[in-house]
Amino acid sequence: MEINIITKEDLKEFKIELLDDIKNLLSIKVSEQKLWLRSSEVKELLKISSATLQNLRVSGVLTFTRVGGTLYYNYKDIEKMLNGKR
Repeated sequence: MEINIITKEDLKEFKIELLDDIKNLLSIKVSEQKLWLRSSEVKELLKISSATLQNLRVSGVLTFTRVGGTLYYNYKDIEKMLNGKR
């Protein structure tokens, strides 16, 4: 039976590796964000009802694009709205 001793340096190295892995995962998730979202995705993202989403459209707060019968919203426009720039 082999015994391994863990030193403080080993723990520091593990911490650095773990933080790097977490940063990589977070950057991947951010870069995978879709540019165009459907109404259902926007409602889920903002946790709002269909009526609230319609009010945002009608008032011009949130722009949209209609393709066939489906409404699409630009993710960057949603970010601008949330940051108060719209």
